[in-house]
Amino acid sequence: MNQRLFFRFILFCLLLPFLIPFQACSKKEFSAATQQPVTDSLLFSFVTVGCNRVDKKDVSVSNPSTANVIQLKRTFSDILELKPLPKFLFFMGDMVLGYTGNDTAALRNELTAWAHLYEESGLKQEGVVLIPMPGNHESLLAKKSSASIAAEAVWVSVMKPYIQNNNGPVPGGADNVQTDQSRLTYSFNYTNTHFVVINTDAVGKESQIPYRWIYNDIAFARSSGYTHIFSFGHKPAIAFPGEDGISSGYPAGLDSFWAAHEDNHAEAYFSAHNHVYYRTRPTNGKTWQIISGNGGSPLSNYINSSSQRNFGFVLVSVYKSGKVISEAYGRDVPVAGYLADPSSYLTTVRDSVEITWGK
Repeated sequence: MNQRLFFRFILFCLLLPFLIPFQACSKKEFSAATQQPVTDSLLFSFVTVGCNRVDKKDVSVSNPSTANVIQLKRTFSDILELKPLPKFLFFMGDMVLGYTGNDTAALRNELTAWAHLYEESGLKQEGVVLIPMPGNHESLLAKKSSASIAAEAVWVSVMKPYIQNNNGPVPGGADNVQTDQSRLTYSFNYTNTHFVVINTDAVGKESQIPYRWIYNDIAFARSSGYTHIFSFGHKPAIAFPGEDGISSGYPAGLDSFWAAHEDNHAEAYFSAHNHVYYRTRPTNGKTWQIISGNGGSPLSNYINSSSQRNFGFVLVSVYKSGKVISEAYGRDVPVAGYLADPSSYLTTVRDSVEITWGK
């Protein structure tokens, strides 16, 4: 018996070095797995930008789009460098010079040439969906003039491949719109997000918005359970100091428009028109307005900070956790002028802010 116990003791001693590490390692690995922090991941992203048209004095027959082509191509190239690529590119008007009066053929040629630049940029081929909206340069007959029925028709005709829905206001209705706005102001959904595209210069409603339709649309989206709500229009509700935006001549409309966002927890309204990057938040913890009108047109004369003297775009990232981050990418305006080659200027993140509702 003693000999048998002795051999068992010897066998146990021989196996002990193998048993102890195995048990300790197994326990350590399990513990690490259960304590591993949950990392957030990107659901999708989108880009916003506007105002890329050249000044009238810089129009040339060699540039039928009347866009600042060299800056536009640089923006397209910069977007293609983003990883992962954004799902949407919201271009918020004044993409062409426009103001063509009754010469709708000229407006059609400008818009068609601009669309061609997008088509050949590589963005479409990589799955970045263009969502354009008209600005005053596309809609109005001339500067400080009225919007044109013919111009609206040309816009819808040329931009039809990029229009995402047709559920917007029709003539009459609560907002008493005068022309068919169903494909100029509309909404659509993607994953858990509701998007609203707004025409801020409809015929007979220049510098105004169909605020009743907008309120009902956003409220319905919230009641339907959409997590995120973003809206887009050419003109800002809150202008950059010194500049103009949606008319302040009808305060009830502006109040209702902004209430639609705050009452229904919309994260942000994005706009352009003012040639600058500028963000503001009227009520802490509620809806942001972000102007990204620094797409390539000459910058605002009211800029007094060198940090705002750049061309670029805004990238908005929506995360699975519900977090939303807005980043302004910019590159300095060339010393040689706004139409000069920007290749020697780096594009970097110039501003970053969390725009999650309630943060």
